[in-house]
Amino acid sequence: MSSLHFLRPWWLLLIPAALAIAWLWRRRFDALAQWRQLIDARLLPHLLLHPKPRFGLRPVDSVALALALGGIAIAGPTWEREPPPFGQDLAPLVIALDLADSMNAIDVQPSRLERAKQKIHDLLELRAGSRTGLIAYSGMAHLVLPPAEDTAVMDLYLPALQSELMPKQGRNAAAALDIAVSLLAKEQVATGTVLFITDGFDTAQIERFRAFMDDDTHQVLVLTVGTLEGGPLRSANGSIRTDADGRPMLASLDQAALEQLASTADVPIASSTLDSSDLEWVQRRAQHHLQIVQERNGVMRWKESGYYLCFPIALFAALWFRRGWVVRWAAATILICATLSPTSSYADGIIDWFATPDQQGRWYFERGDYRAAALHFQEPRWKGIALYRAADYANALMEFSRLDSADGFFLQGNAHARLKKYDAAVKSYDNALQARPEFPAAKHNRDLVAALMPQPEDEQTEQTPDLPPDQVQFDDKGKKGKDKVLTPEMIRKQTADLWMKNLQVSPADFLRQKFRIEAEAGDQ
Repeated sequence: MSSLHFLRPWWLLLIPAALAIAWLWRRRFDALAQWRQLIDARLLPHLLLHPKPRFGLRPVDSVALALALGGIAIAGPTWEREPPPFGQDLAPLVIALDLADSMNAIDVQPSRLERAKQKIHDLLELRAGSRTGLIAYSGMAHLVLPPAEDTAVMDLYLPALQSELMPKQGRNAAAALDIAVSLLAKEQVATGTVLFITDGFDTAQIERFRAFMDDDTHQVLVLTVGTLEGGPLRSANGSIRTDADGRPMLASLDQAALEQLASTADVPIASSTLDSSDLEWVQRRAQHHLQIVQERNGVMRWKESGYYLCFPIALFAALWFRRGWVVRWAAATILICATLSPTSSYADGIIDWFATPDQQGRWYFERGDYRAAALHFQEPRWKGIALYRAADYANALMEFSRLDSADGFFLQGNAHARLKKYDAAVKSYDNALQARPEFPAAKHNRDLVAALMPQPEDEQTEQTPDLPPDQVQFDDKGKKGKDKVLTPEMIRKQTADLWMKNLQVSPADFLRQKFRIEAEAGDQ
């Protein structure tokens, strides 16, 4: 309680005011004081039915106590901090999934990799509404999806991730960390968490992680998958891999390297469990780190606790109903006035006395009842998001159009894309990027939507008519003659072109070619 203080201390003046009211009332209605000037002091006690003043609770006493407690409540007593409401109060998270060959071991069922992907899916459900990104790494690291609140696209690409998609094998966690840091640097929240899901670590990269943890801006967590006993490796077709002698190839958890990472770089490490306790550990760590950084930067606000005093105030107000008290109908009058007040025309019941429409909307939103949330929300952004989650994209677009900001244009683009108005979606994303040039989610969505737009005949890539629909023909002419260095802009263009060509191809094929293009650019 050393942090106890009042946010609005001037309201504490109601305490002496309440004492003054009680004292003045008793002085005004004191029977002895009224007759003392007219009757002799020695005779006066014998003429009064109650010569000694009674100290029972009177109406003025309950009024004074309620006034004093109300002053303390309004003064805002507080002793702890909390994040601001309706703000970016959910810690951003970037998940780095290890796709090394050892992740195909079946010492945990159905395999380490499949267990890791199931954990990611469950973590996304646990972090509903928060921003989560995904990186895949082995010998190189590749961005799968940038942080976003909508996990529908994540559910599309997550099952497709396999070790066979990676151009290079290895365990380059430092490359994944660099991508994650660049993603978190573009988030509105000042800090975030990088979660590695792996079964081992390259000890040569421990120094890089130690320097990262010393910076204290972001944090790294490690969730291990696998057992010390290990298990046989499974191939892509489901068979057990064997060595030259025909014996099954085994892989065990690299506990020694992970323990060295934890002790040297001070990285928290936890093992995956059959229940959700490991995911709750990740979420608690992410939220706790966010609160620490926000409190250090002055973002956290003081949590008011004065509302606890409403209960004793209500108790004293209930005493006004005692028979014979002058103010016994005051509470009933207040309730009737509150019920008939024109300002409560939107009321759905007693809850409107205690929560604003936006607070009620947030309550329904957190419980997944998005249509009810949209009916209560008055703030355009949250009302539009609720309508968007309820698949009412047309009305969501109307609400988003009231937002004149980069986020507003971004949300408008998402709504246009859902309505298949790709031209309008691209224009909205362009407006968002003009308002905020560093907006990775808007850039990513714009590229995807632009690839869905119909192209002129002379710009379409020629394709062999006999080519099966699930295969893609790539132009390898660039490999002949002079070598050509791929710039980041060229990589983005190739990725967009690849997306357009792979509209009818599985996500696994799209990721395989995306990773191949990035690997070729990294070799040059």
